[in-house]
Amino acid sequence: MALLIVAVLITLAAWVASGRARQTSRGPARGTSRRRPAPRPPGGTARPSGGVRPSSRTARGGTRTGAAGGERTGPQPGEIWWADVPYEDGPGHKVRPCVVLRTYRGGAEVLKITSQDRSDRPDHIEIPTRTWDQSADHNSFLDLTGPVRVPSASFDDRAGTLDPRVWRQVCRLHEISPN
Repeated sequence: MALLIVAVLITLAAWVASGRARQTSRGPARGTSRRRPAPRPPGGTARPSGGVRPSSRTARGGTRTGAAGGERTGPQPGEIWWADVPYEDGPGHKVRPCVVLRTYRGGAEVLKITSQDRSDRPDHIEIPTRTWDQSADHNSFLDLTGPVRVPSASFDDRAGTLDPRVWRQVCRLHEISPN
């Protein structure tokens, strides 16, 4: 009987540890820390997927594309950016990839991207990920529900551009012209 109890306890401990390891590799669980992350180190943008990417941030909060003479551009419709996106259903926010839907003075409306499999949901569509995140091992899913407003200062790093076929589909659904 004692041997059975020990075996159950070992199995339970392994199960809890593996759950924490998976949670840690994806960042904090949604209900845990909703505080703003610590300030980022100069010259790099910390990302949840690990590693540090070179910062494209300028001193005034805009982004620099490398154009001669310091031409500033910010997020544009159809682009994928890493941004500090507020939660829609409560306080807090999370650094995550998102697609810029529309821009406005001082910010943009975005659609969130998740790496979690949402293939069973009609309000999400699968998008190719490796074109903008070389470390990805599977495609992501774009949340087509309501856009989220994100201030300009919350955009960290341009990751790439949404697949043109998917962008046209998004434009039809949200009644915008694809440019």
